[in-house]
Amino acid sequence: MRNIALPAALFVVMLSANVTAQTTAATAPQSNASYIDAQGTAHVSRIVPVPKTISPEAQKSLAQPESDAPVAESLADRRAKTDAWQAKAGEAYRQDYPATVTSGMIGGVPVRIITPPVIGVGKEDHVLVNFHGGGFNSDSGSLTETIPIANLTQTKVIAVLYRLAPEHPFPASVEDTVAVYKELLKTYKPRNIALYGTSAGAILTAETAVKIKQLGLPMPGALGIFSGMGDFSQPGDSEAIYSLRGLSGYLQPPVPGVQDPEYVGTTNAKDPVLSPLYADLRGMPPTLFVTSGRDLLLSGTTILHRAFLRAGADAHLVVFEALPHAFWNNVDLPESREADEIMAHFFDTHVGR
Repeated sequence: MRNIALPAALFVVMLSANVTAQTTAATAPQSNASYIDAQGTAHVSRIVPVPKTISPEAQKSLAQPESDAPVAESLADRRAKTDAWQAKAGEAYRQDYPATVTSGMIGGVPVRIITPPVIGVGKEDHVLVNFHGGGFNSDSGSLTETIPIANLTQTKVIAVLYRLAPEHPFPASVEDTVAVYKELLKTYKPRNIALYGTSAGAILTAETAVKIKQLGLPMPGALGIFSGMGDFSQPGDSEAIYSLRGLSGYLQPPVPGVQDPEYVGTTNAKDPVLSPLYADLRGMPPTLFVTSGRDLLLSGTTILHRAFLRAGADAHLVVFEALPHAFWNNVDLPESREADEIMAHFFDTHVGR
C-alpha cells in the first residue's frame, strides 16, 4: 500500500496562529453529552467508534491519530506542500490509471492536458474539463482529480490552472474557466463537454455554469459537483462538526457572515455567480453531486443539490459513508476507486447525449 498522505489544503484557507493545547487521552471526553443553550447552540461530545460499514483500508485511515491543535502555516508553505503532495500523489495514481500529462494554454489560461492510453470509440470529440480543489489559493487536484477520470472514461481531460486568491479574488477564477470553455466551444459541441471539480473546484463548477448561462452561451453536456457548496454568505451546519479530516484533526469553527473573504473580495456574498444558491438554476445540465458522511461540506453539497432539484435539473446525489472531505484524493481507499467509477460512469452516460 502506498502512503500518500493528504495535505490539509483542500478547502479551508489558513489556520489561525492561536495555538491551543492538543487533546490527549487524559483530557478527551469520556462520555456522550448534549446540552442545548438558550440560543439553540448545541454543546455536545460524542464517542464514535470506527464504523464497520466501510472498507478495512478506510477504517485504518479513520483510526490514524492526529493532533487537534492548530498549526500556523504561511500561504507560501501551504502551496509548496500542496504542490509536492499533488506531484507525488499524481505519480501514484498513474500506477493504477495510466495517462499522459502535458502542459498547454487554452484561451490564454494555463492548463494540464491529461490523455488516456486509448481514446474510447466515439469519444475523439469529447472533452472533460476539471477545476481543481485547493481552497481557491492552491492546487490540490489537477492531477488526482483528472488522471483516474481520464483513464476510466477513455476521454481527454483538461485541468484548468485558474488564477488563485488572495492575489486574484473572485471573479478572476470564473473569468479563466469561462475563457477556456469559450475556446473549447470552437472545437467541441457543447453537449460533448463536461465541467467538474472537487471542493473549491466544485464551487467553481457551479459558478462557471451560472456565468455561462448569464452570457447566453450553450450549456455543457454535464456537470460534476464533488464536495462543494453554493453560498458564501453563511456557513453550513456540517462545517461546525467536521474538520478537513472529518472527526479528527483541528476544527476551525465557522464564523457567521461572509465565508472565505480572501476569495470573495469586494463582491456581494449573495451575488448569483459567486453563490449559485441565489442564481436562476433552470436549464442546468445533468449534474452529479458527491459528498460523504464526515465531509465538512456535506451541508453545502446537499443544499445546492436541492436547489438544482427545485429548478427542475436532472440532479443526482451520492453520499459515501463516514469518510471525510474529498476522500477520493486518497488513492489507497477502495471507496476512492468506487467514487471515481461513479463519476466516470456519469460522464459516460451524459456527455455527448
